Amino acid sequence: MVLHEVECCDTVEVHEDRVRDVRAHMPKEDELYDLAELFKVFGDSTRIRILFALFEAEICVCDLAETLGMTQSAVSHQLRILKQARLVKSRREGKSVYYFLADDHVRTIIDQGLEHVEE
Repeated sequence: MVLHEVECCDTVEVHEDRVRDVRAHMPKEDELYDLAELFKVFGDSTRIRILFALFEAEICVCDLAETLGMTQSAVSHQLRILKQARLVKSRREGKSVYYFLADDHVRTIIDQGLEHVEE
């Protein structure tokens, strides 16, 4: 593995005006924590695959498991995590439960991430 060195200043000089400006625009610690937790949810390729499937259609666990080549139990576990993160929602229709994206923000986040990795 190749480690890349990070360049540093040759001298220590704090630019108080920049520090003040950055601090003034920094979100609160609890918001940063919540954001980091949200991005952890995106850190699993199975959950990303589920989200991509939900881009195409509202789908039940049985169909989702078949689509992804997974067990229903494994899919249900990942859906529970996605639901707790408020990325997906569900609705019951008779004996079936259908899952769908919670809102357009989910698609935007994934699209932005994909665009970044494709650069």
